[in-house]
Amino acid sequence: MLGFYLKRLAAGLMMLIALSIMVFVLLRLAPGDPIDAYLNPLAPLSQVEMDALRQRLGLDQPWPVQYLAWLRAALGGDLGYSIDRAGVRVLPLLMERTGPTLLLMLTGLAMAIVLGIAAGVVGAVKRNSAIDVGLGVLAFLVISTPAFLKALLGLYVFAVVLRWAPSGGMLTPGAPFSLTDLLAHLTLPASLLALVYSALFMRYMRSSMIEVLNQDYLRTARAKGVGEFAVIVRHALRNAILPVITLIGSTIGIAIGGAIFIESVFDWPGMGLLMVKAVETRDYPVIMGATLLIGVGVILVNLLTDLAYAVVDPRIQVS
Repeated sequence: MLGFYLKRLAAGLMMLIALSIMVFVLLRLAPGDPIDAYLNPLAPLSQVEMDALRQRLGLDQPWPVQYLAWLRAALGGDLGYSIDRAGVRVLPLLMERTGPTLLLMLTGLAMAIVLGIAAGVVGAVKRNSAIDVGLGVLAFLVISTPAFLKALLGLYVFAVVLRWAPSGGMLTPGAPFSLTDLLAHLTLPASLLALVYSALFMRYMRSSMIEVLNQDYLRTARAKGVGEFAVIVRHALRNAILPVITLIGSTIGIAIGGAIFIESVFDWPGMGLLMVKAVETRDYPVIMGATLLIGVGVILVNLLTDLAYAVVDPRIQVS
């Protein structure tokens, strides 16, 4: 097992390097000159001053040299300084925004896992019933609706029309911190983030559960007098949940994209909102640093998914 995880970790590191190269090249291929992000339009510089600034920033060097310089500094924990926020280091800025994003994502995914698995089990047990059909139609509608549209509709209905939740932010400005205030701001964006993933988990769980419910060992358990609830929860659920674990692990990366929409609509002070503003201001160091940090998170989640497989089903062996 240790050898397997070391191999996966090495592969993850190679993927991180490939990802950083791709983002670096795409940023350089974007329209405009990277030096424009460093200039103040109200205080134009002469060509000599621009050339001196380009040389000081290393932008006069070939792309491979620029990338290797960034990679060497990144390996040492230095992601540079933000362009949009003068004098602010990128790494502390990302760490400051990671907490709110993790809070939003983990809350949304936890809600999605509980709702999705429960709805999938109910749909499989009540197969082809009105409940199963209703859940299937609801899941189809949720999955087919774009993330930004769900966010805007949720904001309008629950925050503007019904006034059940705040319209944005993480805390009420000027008010002392309280857990109640935090939960009031968190509930709506986390619920909207959970919608699409709970529908995905439900469909996978239902399909897997139907397959498991037809297995011979469950008929044997029932014949021995085991109650139906124990048959479903103790025997069927543990085997049916394995494909869903894989889906949960692969969903983390997708959830980051969903969080970007949610954070932008609700002005949630997390990584997604930071990346949107970094793209608008061409803040290259923040974009590169955020991409690297997100990549590390996705790789760690995939490793934890493999570990969860072995915990849920001890029969699984890694050769």
